[in-house]
Amino acid sequence: MASADADETRSEPDERDGFPVPELRERAEACAARLREAGEFLLCSHIDADGLTSAAVATAAFERAGFDFETAFFKQLDADAVASIAATDYDVVCFTDFGSGQLDVIAPHEEAGDFAPVIADHHQPAEAETEYHLNPLLEGLDGASELSGAGASYLLARALGDATGTDNRDLAALAVVGAVGDMQDGDGGLSGANESLVADAVAAGALEEVTDLALYGRQTRPLPKLLEYASEARIPGISNDQAGAIEFLSGLDVPMKDGDGEWRRWVNLDADERRTVASALIRRAVSSGVPSERVDSLVGTTYVLADEEPGTELRDVSEFSTLLNATARYERADVGLAVCLGDREEALDRARTLLRNHRRNLSEGLQWVTNEGVEREENVQWFDAGTRIRETIVGIVAGMAVGADGVSARKPIVAFADKGDGETKVSARGSGFLVGQGLDLSAVMREASRAVGGDGGGHDVAAGATIPADEREAFLGAVDELVGEQLDGE
Repeated sequence: MASADADETRSEPDERDGFPVPELRERAEACAARLREAGEFLLCSHIDADGLTSAAVATAAFERAGFDFETAFFKQLDADAVASIAATDYDVVCFTDFGSGQLDVIAPHEEAGDFAPVIADHHQPAEAETEYHLNPLLEGLDGASELSGAGASYLLARALGDATGTDNRDLAALAVVGAVGDMQDGDGGLSGANESLVADAVAAGALEEVTDLALYGRQTRPLPKLLEYASEARIPGISNDQAGAIEFLSGLDVPMKDGDGEWRRWVNLDADERRTVASALIRRAVSSGVPSERVDSLVGTTYVLADEEPGTELRDVSEFSTLLNATARYERADVGLAVCLGDREEALDRARTLLRNHRRNLSEGLQWVTNEGVEREENVQWFDAGTRIRETIVGIVAGMAVGADGVSARKPIVAFADKGDGETKVSARGSGFLVGQGLDLSAVMREASRAVGGDGGGHDVAAGATIPADEREAFLGAVDELVGEQLDGE
């Protein structure tokens, strides 16, 4: 069962001299050497939290190396996007957090001499080859759980730093933000190759690895809101119950307000107060019949950015990643990148405004799905939001909806949203349990979308596609059949 000893900081590891993920060292060094040879190139990255941190890690490393480069962000790296890249004057293009899944689109441009690609990614590669390709899947590491796009960018940064005598280990902290933003952390924190990145960040003094209450909002939410919005725990009489959360806290020997009458936040509590609240929360969960796995998840490994101001969205890795999602998904990747690179004035103010808008949109989107419900096929469940939910956040809403009333956690969920210009965006979400049963949504999205003239890909547990708007029914039929084949073991 979960320990109530919240806020236990793990000891800092010894100085690390070796390459953090030895399996990928040769690939990272080859990619770094190609970029050093070019000197001037284009950096292209995805727009989610992992894509932004991938670009930020790469940007910081490239600036330290003295490279001449330009940065561009894309919601989707499709044939049109790659063609626009090929039309630039750059002979070398570095792709971060995408590129692997689009190799079949990139390869013809490489063969034509339009540009030489250098790829640092973690998505399932398409069936095409390229020389400078850094991806954990190519060396038997899981790109969905062991290393994110930002992690791949960090390995590239480490190889560059090692070659130029620059210490880039502090950039591992941003890679941890990317991994958490890509939902690669479990109750025990990050695992696999990601653990080496955590160790690098801790050794550099940029990150603290802490055993603490594993609820979102420890830095910024008032105590009652922290518990009320604890959808991870779903404790009867507390979760989604403002009065119940206040009543629960009132029964503890922990002041809820400070001397000025302001609500205290988790970050304001001392170690004894945190243990008091965590212990009482665990007892309440057990007595309320909350399943043991959810009780165990109340306390877990969390990550704090050591140089950021306590009580801000930037201090906690999870909150930082949410802030980043709120920028690029609303066409302001430049704002997210600037925040990652240290702008704590104009860019941070703009990001916070975008975050408030993002939270409102997510809440309204989730409410719409809850009210409208989902349709069910034999093997999947789905909803079509049309223009009611922004296509850049429909996947987040779909993931949030799983487990809500009327939405099963035992079937993959597929979400549709209008993308404009006769196209529909598709986002699909599964679970670790379903992946263990054979689910691979990356393969499903790629095969089903291409069967109707679209394209897609991603990870086994989360993937997406773009399809012609009038092909939804045919696409859905293909998805349902493919998922059924995977889960039936055929």
